Amino acid sequence: MTSGPPLGPLPEGPALLEVRHAVRRWVRVHRADPAGVAVALSGGADSLALTAAAVAEAGPVHALVVDHRLQDGSGEVAEQAAERAVALGCASARVLPVTVDGPGGLEAAARRARYAALDAARAGLPVLLGHTLDDQAETVLLGLARGSGPRSLAGMRDDDPPWGRPLLSVRRAVTDRACVELGLSPYRDPHNRSPEFTRVRLRTEALPLLEQILRGGVAEALSRTSAQLREDGEVLDELAAELLAAAGAGEGLDAAVLAGAHPALRRRALRSWLLGRGARGLTDRQLRAADDLVGRWRGQGGVAVGGGAPGVRLVLSRRRGMLSVGFVSERPRQ
Repeated sequence: MTSGPPLGPLPEGPALLEVRHAVRRWVRVHRADPAGVAVALSGGADSLALTAAAVAEAGPVHALVVDHRLQDGSGEVAEQAAERAVALGCASARVLPVTVDGPGGLEAAARRARYAALDAARAGLPVLLGHTLDDQAETVLLGLARGSGPRSLAGMRDDDPPWGRPLLSVRRAVTDRACVELGLSPYRDPHNRSPEFTRVRLRTEALPLLEQILRGGVAEALSRTSAQLREDGEVLDELAAELLAAAGAGEGLDAAVLAGAHPALRRRALRSWLLGRGARGLTDRQLRAADDLVGRWRGQGGVAVGGGAPGVRLVLSRRRGMLSVGFVSERPRQ
């Protein structure tokens, strides 16, 4: 835990004021906890500007600095970030060392470790994250490239408890200028410049090329698209919940009730129901095969839906007009 005297009043430059206004809007709309907020601070420009703005706009701020321990000297970088947080006026600052391992590559493993550490340390407070409009545009492009559907293209929500993202309307260049106004030199993570990471190449190559070809405004357009898809998705989720309630929404679903709905709505309902029963990593192919048990029923066998454990699969089956999920052994019969 780091503590110390804060700096004086914040400067009122235009960039920092834009960041403050974004945080103020988030607090007004989402009613931040009166006990304050936590902020995920990396020491980079986005999170530094967010921390300064949160101190001014969101009550007591507790900085959480994740040390991924992936580079020599990362501990010193994390401690410096914590010291800056207190100098900016945070009530406290903690460094959270994590171990990065597991499947999915370095980016995915680091993300899992980071979010788990933040969740464990937040003490019931919402955690503000420094994702900007540029991050949103990159997320939408990644979703488009993966063909993962409108839910992925909808991008990140500004409020996804316990995570808050007040800066999704703010460009990364603005947070850089805000740090200049604060007199701070942000930490520049070497991983954010490494071309081995897909998101880095989107940031440094793909998006600038699209901006050049389409004469600007691409990041903003992608962000608007994500907002529109998110609003549409909320309506469809409500309709899917109503469909599930009509079909049973318990251990089994009435296939005849589902069959009367549009396939797109039916798949959304099935996805929600399957995830609630242990399915993991549902692909479009799996979901369409699951929907075939309703819309193209011809007596086919069950569909594995990505859950289970070693030696068993989680399988969706249809019997006597009802859909149910259960575990099926992968061991061959003797």
